[in-house]
Amino acid sequence: MLIAVIGGGASGMAAAYAAASAGATVVLFEKNEKLGKKLFISGKGRCNLTNDSDISNHLAHVLTNPRFLYSAYHALSPDDLMQLIRKEGVPLKTERGGRVFPLSDKSSDVLRAWSRLLDESGAEIRLNAEVHAVKRVDDHFDVETSEGHIPFDKVILCTGGFTYQATGSTGDGYRFAETLGHSVTQLHPSLLGIRADIPKELAGLSLKNVSLIVRKGEKMIAEEFGEMLFTHTGVSGPIVLTVSGMINKLDLREIAFSVDLKPALDEEQLDDRLVREFSAQPNKSLKNVMPALMPKSLIPLVLTQASLSQEKACHSVTKEERRHLVGCIKGIRIQPIGFEDFNGAIITSGGVNVNEVNPKDMQSKRIMGLYFAGELLDVDALTGGYNLQIAFSTGYLAGISAANT
Repeated sequence: MLIAVIGGGASGMAAAYAAASAGATVVLFEKNEKLGKKLFISGKGRCNLTNDSDISNHLAHVLTNPRFLYSAYHALSPDDLMQLIRKEGVPLKTERGGRVFPLSDKSSDVLRAWSRLLDESGAEIRLNAEVHAVKRVDDHFDVETSEGHIPFDKVILCTGGFTYQATGSTGDGYRFAETLGHSVTQLHPSLLGIRADIPKELAGLSLKNVSLIVRKGEKMIAEEFGEMLFTHTGVSGPIVLTVSGMINKLDLREIAFSVDLKPALDEEQLDDRLVREFSAQPNKSLKNVMPALMPKSLIPLVLTQASLSQEKACHSVTKEERRHLVGCIKGIRIQPIGFEDFNGAIITSGGVNVNEVNPKDMQSKRIMGLYFAGELLDVDALTGGYNLQIAFSTGYLAGISAANT
């Protein structure tokens, strides 16, 4: 059994390892000079390998087609993956929210572990080997590479999505899939910064322990607590990335953000706090008292939204004005106007239509011997190690299935 694995990222390495370990002859084609270029930069170079939680929690964090992944997660669970990497001599640690990293904080350690696994499995690795086309010819696949045409019994497509294109994720797999008769759902960048109309003075400001509330009309569709960042073009940071995955298919003209700077206080408690601050310094202007409540650079925006002058003395603020100010502190209005482009996104949302792929083995329902894995599929999740686990699990299942059927 001769199997081609196209793409040497997380899913491709898992697929090649699984298929070769099961006894198949495997050739892994990677267009770059090394394996796992995107894996190397994941988690800001630390590699958030997976999430140390059960399968049900993982699937709860999958945004698109979670049920499709059930068999893949049982083929290679988060525990299985962690044991596999530890067995190769890489100690792991679990951080906030169950995020799993190598103890060294070096993604290169995880990549070296996968290189050892591939060596042990006997898979052949061909670097700097770009695949130009994949065709079904009679009873085999013709894989056209930079080295010429090569026949294979089976093909596993693991070419990744459309993000971080400098790492080789240039959408080749979508083209291969469509040529082979598969449909690809609309592609959207996901887990990325959001462009918004904000004052330039806010660029670089980081807010911690705030709530970001997302509304569509009058309906609240998401609320995330944590850290966010103002950029030169809009907003970013952990809670913004999470929200982007939830709204990247919506019309942003119908979406509104509000930021609660004091989520631990209700409006009455915050009003009491304002009364204390204003009473302690009645003759000072608002701009000189407000730094006790928020970063200095935010004060002009909040006071503008509250229709209050920065120069207004605290003693002259009416009860009604104070109540309005409370509402603005607990709901700074931000209007999203667009998303950053694919190169700024962590993952691609959309991909090969999973209705055309058998979830039990990752094999095409249209062409026997053709398999899909990883970000190429129309599955995506929130941040926290879930997307890498999807890649490893679907790759592993595709590999063992291709070798054993």
